[in-house]
Amino acid sequence: MIHLEAVLRRERGVVAAGLAAIVALAWLYLWNGAGMGMSALDMTRATLFPHREADIGGEMDVDAPIVVLMWWIMMIAMMTPSAAPLMLLYSRVARHHAAGDPPAGGTIAPAAFLAIGYLLVWLLFSVVAATVQALLQPAGLISGMMLWSKTAALSATVLAAAGLYQLSPLKQACLRQCRAPAQFLVSHWRPGRLGALVLGVRHGAYCVGCCWLLMALLLVGGVMNLVWIVALSLFVLVEKLAPSGTAIGKWSGALLLMWAAATLIA
Repeated sequence: MIHLEAVLRRERGVVAAGLAAIVALAWLYLWNGAGMGMSALDMTRATLFPHREADIGGEMDVDAPIVVLMWWIMMIAMMTPSAAPLMLLYSRVARHHAAGDPPAGGTIAPAAFLAIGYLLVWLLFSVVAATVQALLQPAGLISGMMLWSKTAALSATVLAAAGLYQLSPLKQACLRQCRAPAQFLVSHWRPGRLGALVLGVRHGAYCVGCCWLLMALLLVGGVMNLVWIVALSLFVLVEKLAPSGTAIGKWSGALLLMWAAATLIA
């Protein structure tokens, strides 16, 4: 029994260290500009009304795959920490589900497949987000260089949509799945690597359903604006992990609606 507990601690430690390394590398990539041709600090402003900020003329000449990769790495940096409890719990449960001696690779490989499934869903989201960005830039609705909203109408629309969605039944249903990793595993457990992949895709779908309009706020504040990226990352963590996260999420909906109104007036 002591030996088994030692193995469990070691494998959970490896999974936790792997997730931490992935998140750290993702943040480093963002800090260095994510292939956008500018430092993230140069595209960062602490402002509630980015459309009123002075813009830098010109357009970024960045290939579409680089923009998709930028969005995906950003989602990895922002969303992986809030999914880590599920991944660590899966590693532990998978060990207890194994009969006799564990298979080669223990539970580390299935946990990796769970993470892959989860992040593949965010890759699909990133393709959609990059496509929306590609449509808004030529229309002059977001800055071609700073990647933030250039009009009060766009800012207010996205803020109001995010606020209404925070209060919607669909948001609350998805958030409940994200806030209860143990219950999620009981309801959706699948053994093996393929099962872990499917489980990761399912959880990723709930996570996207929970947060997609929050991530759309980056089109308001600046896709590479570190202030907005960090603020949204912390908010997602609080909403999913804090005991009062559900209430905070609902209050944020009201605040976003007021922010949208203030944007039209400012």
